[in-house]
Amino acid sequence: MKFMKVCRRLSYEHKSLVARGFSTVSDKWQSVVGLEVHAQLNTESKLFSGAQNTFGGVVNNCVSLFDAAVPGTLPVLNRKCVELGIMTALALSCKVNEISTFDRKHYFYADLPTGYQITQQRNPLASDGVINFQVFTPGIHKKPYRKSSKIKQIQLEQDSGKSLHDAELKRSLIDLNRAGAPLIELVFEPDLEDGEEAAALVKELVLIVQRLGACTGRMEEGALRVDANVSIRRPGDPLSTRTEVNIYIIFIYINLLQKSLQVDSSWAFSSSPSIIFTIMN
Repeated sequence: MKFMKVCRRLSYEHKSLVARGFSTVSDKWQSVVGLEVHAQLNTESKLFSGAQNTFGGVVNNCVSLFDAAVPGTLPVLNRKCVELGIMTALALSCKVNEISTFDRKHYFYADLPTGYQITQQRNPLASDGVINFQVFTPGIHKKPYRKSSKIKQIQLEQDSGKSLHDAELKRSLIDLNRAGAPLIELVFEPDLEDGEEAAALVKELVLIVQRLGACTGRMEEGALRVDANVSIRRPGDPLSTRTEVNIYIIFIYINLLQKSLQVDSSWAFSSSPSIIFTIMN
């Protein structure tokens, strides 16, 4: 599995960095990681339309008038999406809110025909949960240990379409099959310390959503996507400015973190940058 292959490769690179003397720098700093996970719900139709929710279909074939943002069309909430979201929230010991509302998140991109995403920010579906998992990486940890991460909130939202960039022809094509697909976003508190803990959390979460039937967990299909908010600080100091690491297919950021630790005490991010990794073969 590509996930495990990359994790093993990162563990080897991490040990090599420590052997070359980076541990003396790392001891002065503490990494803090918070995850945001998008899981595509395993339903037959989309979140607000009756269009088929599937992967690998004919391009622009699973698109309703609402998905294409045709004026006058209105959203109709998919009951099954709410049920799967609540089921996942209960499995993660979350408090399901009696009242939840939807918000519009405005941004402009070619694969978002409406010009906004329907999501839940102010009143999410659920909040205040926790996930427990075991962390162990041979060669790094002497023995397994238990770890937990708090869940700030779980919210329903719709996915965007997909942009296909052809470098040879120098043009971009749009596939709206994914537009409006149902997602749950799980926002975790920044209480992880390194990449091993983050990878262990993701693997445990995949097992949970697969067992519930809420999500296939197939990262290679984009059914589960992970963003990591990473910052570093001296032990006891407040959190520094975070770096958002957007991951396509797989969780990876150890190299970034190790490079960030090679700094003097006056260094800090001047803004909140975003970095995108694309994992190839």
